Amino acid sequence: MRAEAEALVETIKQSLGLLRRHLDVDTSTRRLAELNAKVENPDLWNDAEAAQKIMRERTELEERLGSLKQFETELDDAATLIELAEAEGDESVEKEGIEQLKSLKTEAERRQIEALLSGEVDANDTYIEVHSGAGGTESCDWARMLFRMYARWAERHKFKVEIIEETAGDEAGIKSATLLVKGHNAHGWAKTESGVHRLVRISPFDSNARRHTSFASVWVYPVIDDKIEIDVKESDCRIDTYRSSGAGGQHINTTDSAVRITHIPSGIVVACQGERSQHKNRATAWNMLRARLYEKELERREAEANATEATKTDIGWGHQIRSYVLQPYQLVKDLRTGVTSGTPDEVLDGDLDLFMEAALAQKVNGGGPVVVDDVE
Repeated sequence: MRAEAEALVETIKQSLGLLRRHLDVDTSTRRLAELNAKVENPDLWNDAEAAQKIMRERTELEERLGSLKQFETELDDAATLIELAEAEGDESVEKEGIEQLKSLKTEAERRQIEALLSGEVDANDTYIEVHSGAGGTESCDWARMLFRMYARWAERHKFKVEIIEETAGDEAGIKSATLLVKGHNAHGWAKTESGVHRLVRISPFDSNARRHTSFASVWVYPVIDDKIEIDVKESDCRIDTYRSSGAGGQHINTTDSAVRITHIPSGIVVACQGERSQHKNRATAWNMLRARLYEKELERREAEANATEATKTDIGWGHQIRSYVLQPYQLVKDLRTGVTSGTPDEVLDGDLDLFMEAALAQKVNGGGPVVVDDVE
């Protein structure tokens, strides 16, 4: 086999070894057998909720084990094809086999990233909050652009998107907004986006067409399952109701159906106005608060908690995780990983996987943020 093919096979096998260890194939296989035995029990569906959890776990294990086995088969098939082509001197078939190996290598790298999404809440749905920084209309417009970017990212991944809360800016854009993104591993992918985002552009609101720098913050936290207990005392919270705001139309409420909950000990504030019913908005707001408190506890446990909390106190220069430059040149640069894109329009249209994958890989490989110079 040619040196190129041998190198590709070796790289892919290393990736497969990491995937097998991460999945713990022997343990997962035994667990799947246990679940299959439970499914065969006719009394399983006496408790529908427990049965659904078992079925979900079973399906996930079946998919992960089956996918790994299929991948190993495809690798063997491609390697065999190249060996046969070499023996017969068929260069076109050999080239085809090498292309298959290249595709498998790319797929193996992607699977390694997905394998990292094994945290307690990585598979859960997620909330994405966007808040404008100092700068008035400029920052509100930038917050609106980020809000759309994450909605488009979710749509690209076939996730379901719901707008939980949206507060319009005084002249344009939004002061704040919250998205609920529903889909498998939604939180695992989006969690690296928390932080301050910086925009540099010629302002459409400046009659002198000067270049402006704007900031907005993004906070990502998971939807909490019932299995995770978060104790929130109602006596520690202030609950306010108010009239929903928006662009107008039939969905604007004429009653005080929107709900805002302030958790006094932590200072966390959540709001929901997505439903006409105050009761439904209140229930969603409580779920959001539990999720925020859970995320805060996770941050406390992490070594980077102090740095993370510091970024939340100042939505401005020196705290940004990514810069988006639209003028005088086109560039998006992540200041934690050094990853760049020369097509900011595509990034702002939801093409974020490159940045998310790099940030996830950095966390998994044990490295902290690298020292990266910001763009002017």
